[in-house]
Amino acid sequence: MRVLVVGSGAREHAMAWKLSLGSESEAVHCFPGNVIMSGVCSTYRGDPSDFETIEEVCFSKGIDLIAVGPEIPLSAGIADYFSEKEVKVFGPTSRASMLESSKSFAKDVLQELNIPSPKHHIFEDSKEANKWISKNNTPVVIKADGLAAGKGVFIADTKEEQLNAVSSIMSKRIFGKSGDKIVIEEKIEGPEISVFVFCDGSNISDAVVACDYKRIGDGDIGPNTGGMGSYSSPGIISDSQLNEIKDRILSPVVKHMAKIGIPYTGVLYAGLMLTNSGPQVLEFNCRFGDPEAQVILPRLESDLSSVMYSCAEGKLLQTQVSWDDKASVGVVLASDGYPNSFETGFPVTGLEHNSPGTYVFCGGVTQGEDNRVVTSGGRVLTVVGHANNIQDARDLSYARAESIKFTNKFNRKDIGSYMRTA
Repeated sequence: MRVLVVGSGAREHAMAWKLSLGSESEAVHCFPGNVIMSGVCSTYRGDPSDFETIEEVCFSKGIDLIAVGPEIPLSAGIADYFSEKEVKVFGPTSRASMLESSKSFAKDVLQELNIPSPKHHIFEDSKEANKWISKNNTPVVIKADGLAAGKGVFIADTKEEQLNAVSSIMSKRIFGKSGDKIVIEEKIEGPEISVFVFCDGSNISDAVVACDYKRIGDGDIGPNTGGMGSYSSPGIISDSQLNEIKDRILSPVVKHMAKIGIPYTGVLYAGLMLTNSGPQVLEFNCRFGDPEAQVILPRLESDLSSVMYSCAEGKLLQTQVSWDDKASVGVVLASDGYPNSFETGFPVTGLEHNSPGTYVFCGGVTQGEDNRVVTSGGRVLTVVGHANNIQDARDLSYARAESIKFTNKFNRKDIGSYMRTA
């Protein structure tokens, strides 16, 4: 099987790496990929939303399966574009991906199915939102309705913070059209987890759990980011809790999407908060998370290309999906200043220092002068440790992270030391 991974980040690097290990993968390509990913796959320059050029690559290289990493090509309709062509796509259609690209749509689905989620209000006018805030006396979470690269969520405890969030999203338009509408939710408390399943339009696989760290600073302080680290291991929640989440949340959502004529294929993950009254859905994402992919894919025992192709063909039940009983901890090395302004172009050294049980997945890198690898983004790479338990995996990850150097390197020091809470 020839597979084309769409995307260029550390998540896509992890996908290409895992696909390259599979017995069913004859060749792995990536569009556009990055300078480090060329070590595990062929890469091509271009825009992940340029479907015509992707089609040309697929035709010239005999691609059988497209595995989509980022949310933007999915929302833009890459699965729709290839639906009548001879290439399968692992990922939902544009309409199905509204579970992520429209928080109000996701809320409607949750309400229809009576799935617990924070109480909410939807506003399309900033004046109406501000009027509601003037009468509100409780902490809230304010979200841009559309895609915002994981940065469209504001935890606002005071009226001033709430008004500022509305202004930033709807008036200053920091997320563009994604801020045409906002969702204001009650703020709930509890540990936060992400639960991932593969889907073929009707069925879902066994699930895997990860926990991520969205805030920039140790102890969960500072602004939200795309993710500063993650960990995955069995036992984060009990088997009975995981089965409840599958049976009462994920499976009903997939069956509902099929019922309304929008079958969902690909990977689906629910961001959940474990409250005293049970799990509540905070969000859905319609692709692997970043950095969650980097910690769950090392734990996947199945052939990823076979799983993806079975999902795309609607035959997931013919493929066994299994996860190992080990732990993974991933630490993001970022450019100091992220998620705000930061400098790039600094040489990255130490990538060649391999150590057993560790992986380095690169995202914000490019080729600089003298063919050196230099920084090009906010989140530069993810260092993953994979071991028998969280502590050992954490030790491996941080030891390997210490050996990688670049100017203005920044990372959190507490990834994997506790379950991340809101």
